Amino acid sequence: MKVLFIHQNMPGQYVHIARHLAHSGHEVAFITQPRAAQIAGVRKLEYQPAAPPGDAQAYTRELEGGVANGLEVARICEWLSRDGFVPDIVIGHNGWGEILYVKDVLPRTRLLGYFEFFYRASGSDVDFDPEFPPELDAAQRLRTRNALNLLGLDAVDWGQSPTEWQRSQYPKRYRERITVVHEGVDTSLVRPDLTARLWLSSGRCLSRADEIVTYSARDLEPYRGFHAFMRVLPTVLERRPAAQVLIVGRDGVSYGRPPEGAPSWRAAMLEELAGRLDLRRVHFLGLLPYQQYLTVLQISAVHVYLTYPFVLSWSLLEAMSAGCLVIGSRTPPAEEVLRDGENGRLVDFFDMEALADQITTALATNADGAGDAIRTAARQAIVERYDVNTVTLPTYLKLLRSLL
Repeated sequence: MKVLFIHQNMPGQYVHIARHLAHSGHEVAFITQPRAAQIAGVRKLEYQPAAPPGDAQAYTRELEGGVANGLEVARICEWLSRDGFVPDIVIGHNGWGEILYVKDVLPRTRLLGYFEFFYRASGSDVDFDPEFPPELDAAQRLRTRNALNLLGLDAVDWGQSPTEWQRSQYPKRYRERITVVHEGVDTSLVRPDLTARLWLSSGRCLSRADEIVTYSARDLEPYRGFHAFMRVLPTVLERRPAAQVLIVGRDGVSYGRPPEGAPSWRAAMLEELAGRLDLRRVHFLGLLPYQQYLTVLQISAVHVYLTYPFVLSWSLLEAMSAGCLVIGSRTPPAEEVLRDGENGRLVDFFDMEALADQITTALATNADGAGDAIRTAARQAIVERYDVNTVTLPTYLKLLRSLL
């Protein structure tokens, strides 16, 4: 079988399935924008995204960029076809327009699109946080932003979404053509390790014997509750004098707005909390190599995961698979995985007092093993629902067979 993957940031959501198909003897190619990433046995083809015109209307800049991406990918598909590589199936992310014209140049090839999020002006992420109310033109802007979503839904043979809640955000008339298939977690790699140790730049060594609060996001920003997490730290550090806080993530913005008057949300929150934080115990680690990131999870006494009603983070599933005691926000993405008192703890996103209480209570009882049952149940939930080898890959392969 010949398989073509398309994602601007290789491998994106396709690392497990692309590696499996290549290792199983299939001929696999991957179209992406310039990236250093490689997958053994997978042929990589790069395209340079075209810069959108500077005079584009603000609402349509993303759409014009998506069209440009789609045309570049179509050009590569045509070249592959002339070179003798006509895929049996194309699997691609719809978010950046890359798969829009695949069926126009490969009409007999099946196309499976990845549909991650459908934007809504109310009842979702945009109007969730009263601290950042939506702009007056949010409804019009988001309706236009969904143009790529709707064009992609029309262009594909079938769709996939990673979670039930993300699928539910799409209009009802499209949901029956979208299957929920998560990319999965390698639970044999992401697992508890009681011997894990992390050395800080100061030379201090941390382990599960310490009171460690962890937080992780690709970017430290409000969409992932960074502002809420930072605001509870003065209380947590005051109540627990031995606690250490490890924060993993970049200073950029993946979603939402940049802060006003500060270069990053980290800088903004440090300015807001100036004089109230013991910065000797709050460690910003930036982005870490994957194994070091796993070590942070493995030594965690309490892991905090907060999110707007938005895309579910891989970090929540990885934290649970690593045996963390997770305190998560009572928002739909987290509630799809976390069960309060069973495999984690849930708190209202905006209830700072409850979050501080949950963290300090978990730290106080960590040494006597009070959270061990929850940690075990958290890992078991990921093994049963998201393990890449026993659950998600077989589901993925079954979907591909049905399309072929």
